[in-house]
Amino acid sequence: MSDNCCADACGTGDALNDKRWRRILWIALVLNAAMFFIEMGAGIQADSRALQADALDFFGDAANYAISLGVAGMALAWRSRAALFKGATILLFGLWVMGSAIWAFFNGTSPVAETMGIVGTLALFVNVGVALMLFRYRTGDANMRSVWICSRNDAISNVAVIAAALGVAGTGSAWPDLGVAGIMAGLAITGGIQIILQARSELTSVKNRELSVGEVG
Repeated sequence: MSDNCCADACGTGDALNDKRWRRILWIALVLNAAMFFIEMGAGIQADSRALQADALDFFGDAANYAISLGVAGMALAWRSRAALFKGATILLFGLWVMGSAIWAFFNGTSPVAETMGIVGTLALFVNVGVALMLFRYRTGDANMRSVWICSRNDAISNVAVIAAALGVAGTGSAWPDLGVAGIMAGLAITGGIQIILQARSELTSVKNRELSVGEVG
């Protein structure tokens, strides 16, 4: 009994074919797609780089959840390749955010703090809810772990957006907004690297196993 519970809690065994896992991903996919449109519109209206960056993160996560649904139940090699692709997109997102923050430093204006705070709080509720649903799968393979890392990083980013809104309101400066954009870039870059490293390790393990089987045969 305890062994079965451990397998389910860790996202191993039959978890990849678990209806609950797939249902959670569908819920996360719909929520992230909706938040992309909400947050992008608010970010443009408020001239907030942090909100726009977070909106693109929602878009990327929606795409990542769709990929995870497509490879769930497939062989480890295919799941690892999907995770490798997701890790690369997360890394590119981080680099984009960093470039956007640098551009805004020279060309941006002070964002609307009220809009940042309201939309940032809504995004936080969404991401915390998704992260809680995915918590039991946080130690699975690279594909499962990538989904958990995305949700965890998003919740942390939302707290930073809310803090930036308070900073903008208190100082009337764009610095807090740009600082959050930098934090989000760092989270995306480190998260992407973690996923890529684990996915490559899994692919190497699969390749070595295949070679061992071939030599035995």
